[in-house]
Amino acid sequence: MSDGVLRSVNVGMPRDAAWAEIGRTSIDKRPVDGPVDVHRLGVAGDQVSDTRHHGGPDQAVYAFSREELDWWAEQLGDELHDGEFGENLTTSGIDVNEAEVGERWRIGTVLLEVASIRTPCNDFKQWVGHSGHDNSAWVRRFSLRERPGPYLRVLEPGVLTAGDPIEVVHRPGHGVTVSYMFRALIREPELLPRLLDVDGLVEEARAKAEAYATGR
Repeated sequence: MSDGVLRSVNVGMPRDAAWAEIGRTSIDKRPVDGPVDVHRLGVAGDQVSDTRHHGGPDQAVYAFSREELDWWAEQLGDELHDGEFGENLTTSGIDVNEAEVGERWRIGTVLLEVASIRTPCNDFKQWVGHSGHDNSAWVRRFSLRERPGPYLRVLEPGVLTAGDPIEVVHRPGHGVTVSYMFRALIREPELLPRLLDVDGLVEEARAKAEAYATGR
């Protein structure tokens, strides 16, 4: 029995953009048809532009739900296509923000692990405006929602296809969800110590949580 469905696989290559911090961006991702290879550092046909802030094994793949896109579409009064928020995987039927950090998903032959959270940045705000939507106070609005979608590690490379079931094959049980991690790192630092319950916690989050817990 599946826990959700992979609605679309979305990729983007670097494009020049005067509004982007480094003058180029890969946030404009579009759905692709057919089987897609996924390797340790991401999805075939997708390339990170700003490697200082994005990419690497802990941010190999980004997932966002169609349900959440629909919620934002209603707030914005506009349609949003799959991939419009820069996600590689648009999901349906699974609450990706209630996934626990360290949770593992099998999609096709790929095994993914929830690793971290998206932090909204000015490029994201600029992209929303460039796409014709109301981006006023966007970083704050997106943060207040506290449903950023997870970054995923690729534990087992393989192939996945839009329409594949999403099967949750491991849930750690510590209760630290994607939304909780976002709240702790972005808005409610008093929640930080609980992140230390997560095995394999990304280094930046661990350092922040340890510093708070020890009063540094």
